[in-house]
Amino acid sequence: MERYADSKLYRIRHSCAHVMAQAVLEKFPDAKIAIGPPIEDGFYYDFDLPRPLTEEDLVEIEARMREIIREGHDFVRREVSADEARALFRDQPYKLELIDGLEQGGLDEYGEKTSEPVVISTYRQATFEDLCRGPHVANTREINPDAISITFKAPAGAYWRGDEKRPMLTRIYGTAWETAEQLEEYLTLLEEARKRDHRTLGVQLGLFVIDPLVGKGLPLWKPKGAILRDTLERFLRQAQMERGYQPVVTPHIGRLDLYRTSGHYPYYKDSQYSPIDVDGEEFLLRPMNCPHHIMIYKSELHSYRDLPVRYAEFGTVYRYEQSGELSGLTRVRGFTIDDSHLFVTPEQLLDEFIEVVRLIQYVFGSLGMHDFRVRVGTRDPASDKYVGSDESWEQATNAIIHACEKLGLNYVVEEGEAAFYGPKLDFIFRDVLKREWQLGTVQVDYNLPERFELEYVGEDNERHRPVMIHRAPFGSLERFIGILIEHFNGAFPPWLAPVQAVLIPVADRHLEYARDVARQLREAGMRVEVDDSNNRMAAKIRHQTQMRVPWLLVVGDRDIEKSAVSVRLRTGEDLGAMSVKEFINHATYLIDVKSLELA
Repeated sequence: MERYADSKLYRIRHSCAHVMAQAVLEKFPDAKIAIGPPIEDGFYYDFDLPRPLTEEDLVEIEARMREIIREGHDFVRREVSADEARALFRDQPYKLELIDGLEQGGLDEYGEKTSEPVVISTYRQATFEDLCRGPHVANTREINPDAISITFKAPAGAYWRGDEKRPMLTRIYGTAWETAEQLEEYLTLLEEARKRDHRTLGVQLGLFVIDPLVGKGLPLWKPKGAILRDTLERFLRQAQMERGYQPVVTPHIGRLDLYRTSGHYPYYKDSQYSPIDVDGEEFLLRPMNCPHHIMIYKSELHSYRDLPVRYAEFGTVYRYEQSGELSGLTRVRGFTIDDSHLFVTPEQLLDEFIEVVRLIQYVFGSLGMHDFRVRVGTRDPASDKYVGSDESWEQATNAIIHACEKLGLNYVVEEGEAAFYGPKLDFIFRDVLKREWQLGTVQVDYNLPERFELEYVGEDNERHRPVMIHRAPFGSLERFIGILIEHFNGAFPPWLAPVQAVLIPVADRHLEYARDVARQLREAGMRVEVDDSNNRMAAKIRHQTQMRVPWLLVVGDRDIEKSAVSVRLRTGEDLGAMSVKEFINHATYLIDVKSLELA
């Protein structure tokens, strides 16, 4: 499978970023340019502009981009010294900062850490020259001018280098494809994604709210959102109990020395909150759960007969994210991980890893999420960020690959995607809009058991070191729910819907009967409401349909006479009258088997 970074589309989009920068500088000669990389499905460029952009400006910039493309300019590469680069970009402060990083080594032209040898190079097309290592197309005629677009008609803001203490820049997003048909399909999906935005639906459906007085990136779960979240937790908790997991609960803070021992501090120092002084000791808001679970394991001596030990916790962790990177539920500062840590003998590793993968497959399958691929994340041999011996890394990586092959998984290996303590298997899910999200993850770890000197007594009565498996099918509950909202467009499967059925009385005289039916549904284990508002029946049906309630049960005189309900689906389909008992049997069966269907 061809890597995106090696594809023609990547070169087209990278080249379009330069074309965009040329068009912007022609319109704003005093603008300062920052960076313009290709990204998934497109590209962007960051600018320091003399004034805010209007929608008319963006239309004009897009039109000029098409003109530049049709003019047929070559992309000409040249290598320069740091001093030559500074002379070339003497009026561009952001470029000068990047040049300093390139000269010192270890940073690329975007200011990101790199293990590759640093060569300062530029690319020029027409009147525009940019600091860049490429790659690009040979000539702008290789770009289809009818297959490009500025994708957001209002520019975004982005802090320079992602640091909220640095200047706020104007980011313009664009996309480029090989054909106009591909562009049209993408723009259609993009519009659908805007309609499904979980930040909007989350408010509309009463699931969560983020209040500035509480703080950015700290969602508050409203009753319906809490029910949705609790249903997911109960589902996974039950699946874990059936597979021999044991629940644990650990504190939200821990002594700083705990994270120093694990290596998480200072390794992740930039994404952690400052230590808290408590009676002269330093504590940390926990950024991860594994050190806590390790200390539970270490609190007693285990025999090989006890292993595997499987601890599970829905543990809330805290990460410092830049304000500009926060986004609804998918990027937050406090989030809950469906975390589990398994302590196994080396001989048990393969079988336990396979069972963990099967659990993740069961979780995804119960939600109808069948379109996913798997990625084996290994360490980058040129990087020094990883801990542990070559031997332990090789053993862990081989175990993951062997498990994938035994399960018949179609996997790809990607260097540099491992955790600092071990390789991992990531599940990359593709939603109905063809967007990819990393969800479940499984990691094999020989290193933290070594750091914490974990032991078990073997059959030979000697002390041995266990292996750890880190595992989270959902990943972050917040992010997972944000993705589910958009994937289902808020219309969750009946078993997951916060409200599964709503009773709609035709008139006030039917209200008492509606409440009695609701009681019967609750006794059968269903989540049900009665719409006793003053609205007309048609308005109630319209509102509850917009709220994505699976079953709308209308009750009037005939229904009371026959002890029935008139069943409508949120899709608009009318199933007609059913006895209350018949509906309960119908609905509870679909809920129990976790059906994605309503009928």
